[in-house]
Amino acid sequence: MAVKTNGFVGGIWPEGLMQLLASLASSWGEVFDHEGLKVLHLSGAMTNVVYRVSWPIKKGDGDGDGARTVLVRVYGKGLDLFFNREEEIRTFECLSEHGYGPRLLGQFTGGRVEDFIYARTLSSADLRDPETAALIAAKMRDFHELEMPGPKEPLLWNRLRTWISEAKNLCSPEHAKEYQLHILEQEINQLEEAISMDHQKIGFCHNDMQYGNIMIDDNDSTLTIIDYEYASYNPVAYDIANHFCEMAANYHTDTPHILDYTKYPDVEERKRFIRKYLSSSGNEASETAVDELADDVERYTLANHIFWGLWGLISAYVNHIEFDYKEYARQRLEQYWLRKAAILKVGGDGDGHGHGHSKDSSTDM
Repeated sequence: MAVKTNGFVGGIWPEGLMQLLASLASSWGEVFDHEGLKVLHLSGAMTNVVYRVSWPIKKGDGDGDGARTVLVRVYGKGLDLFFNREEEIRTFECLSEHGYGPRLLGQFTGGRVEDFIYARTLSSADLRDPETAALIAAKMRDFHELEMPGPKEPLLWNRLRTWISEAKNLCSPEHAKEYQLHILEQEINQLEEAISMDHQKIGFCHNDMQYGNIMIDDNDSTLTIIDYEYASYNPVAYDIANHFCEMAANYHTDTPHILDYTKYPDVEERKRFIRKYLSSSGNEASETAVDELADDVERYTLANHIFWGLWGLISAYVNHIEFDYKEYARQRLEQYWLRKAAILKVGGDGDGHGHGHSKDSSTDM
């Protein structure tokens, strides 16, 4: 049944969603009132389109009893280029069993329904709050320690090679030249050799720890990590690097694609986070361990810039969410070239100056 609503992008309900919601309501002993449905588009998502869907609860005796609210996730187009959806669902279900994130309530054509989490999504400013940052560091450490099914080898490098091939297939010759795809593959190979080291810990990584994927219950400061599309085993230094890089972004502005690398955390802030991460198990981390992980994290920012640069470039061709993917990709790859020499020098990037930026990638333009 195609039901028009102002809430869904395009004004049409996704196929099978209405039937699924009615079935869920029936399983909960409720009468499904489609006339009382309320749909709210939640902004900030760039991979999927996410909605809060509510309806009045009516028991069989006709008495009203509050409202039922669920989260509806409509998958973005072309996402099979980025990850395997069946594997992502298995990860989602396994993490739910571990007590992470919402429950999967059901699937429909092109999307799924999840429990709605009554918590606040973090803002970009929250990432800089020392108390919140300490909570995130501890939560990441717990996440990395999870035992998940499937291969335990890092997926990062094979994923980058797959994405560079996809980008080459999709891009026009002009874009391929502009984004230097002809040499990025060689850069990936050289970077893997330069920054992969035997001492680096491999763990189950989220790989997309931006503020919009972290929720907090302000009553008890409990954090919930959501959205596991890109989750896989990887060096934990890469996951932390990704989190630091996300501090340059604010996806809830009029220009969500613009990154400001003056906001990248300085060496003191990075080491404070890493110290909390390493010490969250109860044992105080040595300065040697903090310095070593901090150096590894900085090196993995380079892989992270290529990762999301390629993601943005591919998304520009396959995803129709309103976001300037090409400009986002340009800024991420620009950071790779700007920072490569300084970060790969002996001893890592310990100068405390954070990431360089050009006026073109700053919000001061």
